[in-house]
Amino acid sequence: MRGAWCGVVLGALLAAAQPLRAQDEGDLGIALGAKPAPVQIQDLNGKPVDLGAYIGKGPVLLEFWATWCPICRALEPRLRAAYARYSSQVTFLIVGVAVNETPETIRRHVADHPLPGTVLWDVEGRAVRAFDAPQTSYVVMLDKNGKVAYTGAGSDQDIEGAVAKMLSR
Repeated sequence: MRGAWCGVVLGALLAAAQPLRAQDEGDLGIALGAKPAPVQIQDLNGKPVDLGAYIGKGPVLLEFWATWCPICRALEPRLRAAYARYSSQVTFLIVGVAVNETPETIRRHVADHPLPGTVLWDVEGRAVRAFDAPQTSYVVMLDKNGKVAYTGAGSDQDIEGAVAKMLSR
């Protein structure tokens, strides 16, 4: 588990230093076409949430996020726009990583700055490992069958375009 946390911390530091451009070629994190493992994480009250309940039940967008991530903040308007347009067709999940975070810090942040979607807590890094998340601001889109249709990181991702492309398949 220590290795996974080191990877998350390293990825976060890299993200802060040098944002990656969006990817839809599958060379960032989990591979395109893969079906992620149905791991269990938590909501902000500590109750278990089975991501398997979402995988293959319809399109899903996940963002690996942190309150301290400036790239996540920069990406937020694009996520909001996609949420406003597609939330009736796509489930939006914000996965709070557990690096320098607590559920309390996330709840305080969300109270002041509501996020587009359901905010979850990956206290043990299970989702980070299942989705091979290289950094915060990492977005994964799963198609209706639960297969990875898009991965990207950085503030310049065309979230609306990627969702539209995923839904048109």
